[in-house]
Amino acid sequence: MDRRAEPPHDGAMTTPDAPSSPLAVPAFRAMWLATLVANFGYMIQSVGASWMMTALDGSAQMIALVQTAMSLPIMLFSLWAGALADNRDRRKVMVAAQAAMLIVSATLALGAWLDLLGPWSLLAFTFLLGAAAAVNNPAWQASVGDIVPRALTARAVMLNGMSFNIARSFGPALGGAVVAAGGAAAAFLVNAVSYVGLIVVLARWRPEIAPRRLPPEPLGVAMAAGVRYVRMSPHILVVLRRVMMFSFAAAAAQAVLPLVARDLIGGGPITYGVLLGGFGVGAVAGALAAVHARRLSADRAVRLASLAVAVGLAGTGASRSLALTLSCLALAGAGWVVAWSTFNVGIQLASPRWVVARALALYQMTAFGGIAAGSWAFGALAERYGVTAALEIAAAVELAGVLLGLRRPLPDPGGANLDPHDFREPQTALPIRPHSGPIVVSIEHRVPPANVGAFLAAMAERRRIRLRDGARDWRLLRDLAEPAVWIERYQAPTWIDYLRHNERRTHADDVHLETIRALREPGYEPVVRRLIERQTGAAHHGEP
Repeated sequence: MDRRAEPPHDGAMTTPDAPSSPLAVPAFRAMWLATLVANFGYMIQSVGASWMMTALDGSAQMIALVQTAMSLPIMLFSLWAGALADNRDRRKVMVAAQAAMLIVSATLALGAWLDLLGPWSLLAFTFLLGAAAAVNNPAWQASVGDIVPRALTARAVMLNGMSFNIARSFGPALGGAVVAAGGAAAAFLVNAVSYVGLIVVLARWRPEIAPRRLPPEPLGVAMAAGVRYVRMSPHILVVLRRVMMFSFAAAAAQAVLPLVARDLIGGGPITYGVLLGGFGVGAVAGALAAVHARRLSADRAVRLASLAVAVGLAGTGASRSLALTLSCLALAGAGWVVAWSTFNVGIQLASPRWVVARALALYQMTAFGGIAAGSWAFGALAERYGVTAALEIAAAVELAGVLLGLRRPLPDPGGANLDPHDFREPQTALPIRPHSGPIVVSIEHRVPPANVGAFLAAMAERRRIRLRDGARDWRLLRDLAEPAVWIERYQAPTWIDYLRHNERRTHADDVHLETIRALREPGYEPVVRRLIERQTGAAHHGEP
């Protein structure tokens, strides 16, 4: 498990030397600026690829596939990339991903310059670029918590969103100028060069990383552990449900924007570009306001952001004026970035460091799944009932999400201490190897009759925590001869799985353990037995 040391300044503490802003942290400032440049390069590359496809194959389907090739890898590889980021050195993962993007972009530039690219080879290289970005994203987002104090995590995530939206607002126009001056090859070359600064910054960054006490998990096992953790974490599931609903409705803003420019405003490609810029400028303004505004609860921030998106969607559908439509799109853009940043922070603060990249990867997959489904649904509605109707329905769905939030508000997990509990490997009388097993653990409790109801409720939560952290076949047994005796039993496939299970325990989990201790008979110390399963009919000698 990748154990990273806490930053020099604990976010929960206030010291004279504590930074007041993420940009006051030198490592974050350098990475943020380098990432901003790389984001511009990525946007310029996307313009070059789309424009080149119009020359190679002018069909709308092939042009649309350029964006598909860039976004599909996020759905395919994010979870794998999250497992990689949680089990390997995140800095090295990011350096490798950035180097891969540089190589792919440079190869694209050379192929375009030598006139060697066809429609499908362009899509293939674009897909490879998207795959490298998909590997980079979970590692970069998870690294925010390694760079800045916990108290600045929310503002750092907002600044990251602002960086992307600055590039999205002005990158396409800059990309058009680059393509006009030097063709698609120039756009690809600019993108390749844009990664150099970030690679240099990452190569110079030396985060404090505590030595590993256990070897990394196999990636397949790590992916399953990430899915299990999220599935057994109610706080994260609430966030993901809200993400799906928000992204499904908010996707309409950009999915039908070309039709807004053509059918509602009566403009062409330039109008479409202006509308995209208006949405992006609103997103930047929303990020700036969120970074400097008084801290709101996560639920209130998302409700206000959803309301802004709903009003923006409805206003865009009703407007026939370019100025009014720009104002509505700016409002929707502001709500868009505030909501996404709040969701991102919620996932990060609800996830221990050992699994945070996988949780963020599943968040990304949920978000992109919602956007893909919403884009298709509201595109179909616009084709059948018109653009205005599609946008009004999307606004209504967004408002429904606000009402859902009133019934199931987003949790605010910022106060939970998810630092790992100090666990030491227990000594055994029998020598044991890391992959020996299965391991069976039993814990004997003595509970007074008056506490049985509360004990059962507490053990239901204990079951969730055990299964979330990797235990199997958890059971609670009561002794028929001594009704005060209760036995908790669970399994781990191997000894190393047992150790991982216990190392995942956090200080927040310790609070629950104190509840269970208070329900036992006064002065009673539980009896813990660690056993290894063995088949009969054969002698076992030496190590298990």
